[in-house]
Amino acid sequence: MMAMFRTGLLLLALMLGMAQAAAADGWSSFKLRFMTSDGRIQDTGNQNVSHTEGQGYAMLMAVYYDDRSSFDKLWRWTQNNLSNPKNGLFYWKYNPAARDPVSDKNNAADGDVLIAWALLQAGEKWQVAGWLQQSDRIQRAIVAHNVIVFGGRTLMLPGAEGFNKTSYVVLNPSYFVFPAWRDFARRSHLKLWDKLIKDGLDLLTEMRFGDTALPLDWVAMNVDGSLAPATAWPARFSYDAIRIPLYLHWYDAASLRLVPFQRFWMGFPRLQTPAWIDVLTNEKAPYNMAGGLLAVRDLTLDDAGYLNDSPGASEDYYSSSLQLLAWLAFKSR
Repeated sequence: MMAMFRTGLLLLALMLGMAQAAAADGWSSFKLRFMTSDGRIQDTGNQNVSHTEGQGYAMLMAVYYDDRSSFDKLWRWTQNNLSNPKNGLFYWKYNPAARDPVSDKNNAADGDVLIAWALLQAGEKWQVAGWLQQSDRIQRAIVAHNVIVFGGRTLMLPGAEGFNKTSYVVLNPSYFVFPAWRDFARRSHLKLWDKLIKDGLDLLTEMRFGDTALPLDWVAMNVDGSLAPATAWPARFSYDAIRIPLYLHWYDAASLRLVPFQRFWMGFPRLQTPAWIDVLTNEKAPYNMAGGLLAVRDLTLDDAGYLNDSPGASEDYYSSSLQLLAWLAFKSR
């Protein structure tokens, strides 16, 4: 009897160990494929360049998977290579093959938000006051350089330079990282973050274009508050805008603003869902969703049985990131 009991305990321990190993596989695989030894995330679908977006995503993942060592590397590399001392933000792109890897000195607002959010989460989880203070400083810089009042709305511009055209502004609604803004509001008690959330949610309600009533990757907002497709980009709900329902769900899984996405995707069999659609012409991608795109679809439709944190070996950096982020959003509910 005692031998059977010990055998049962050993089997239980083995099963628990296997479960823990499986849980870590997604992040371990992500690091192995996309993270250099010094903490740089490589965009394998884009000539192995790096972005603040990717650094922020990975820092969030490291916090979730309780991997402080990787977080340290990611943050150290980001500080050493992307910090802009002139405005407290970060250069948005790093090209290791270029003579000047950060030749474009602009920032990307979502990358800055993701980095600040990860620092906030890490500082609270591991009780590191310095990370909390760094997050606070980045938040203040974001407000100073990327947040404006325009057309009666409080908005976050995609970058500090080039998006305010005076008579109109260019917006990327996939940069509206609502769950991060909510945490910033909790941390700072600044009403501005609550205003940014409210106006961002209201804008998404109005960003309903064409028969699908979907938002676009890039949107122009005129001084009178009217909205139109931004002319420099295709009028598509595509690889940028796929993150809109991801962040909406992460913020509020029951949000009615998810309905247009749900209606559109429910019109297709899961594995025959087009990867993008031009909302003005109804032209659809000649290929279907896969990997991380499907993960966001599954999250939005509450098809939880398909969700996991183990991207396929053929998925590139962005697809793998979306899959892991959809998992984090699902587990945060």
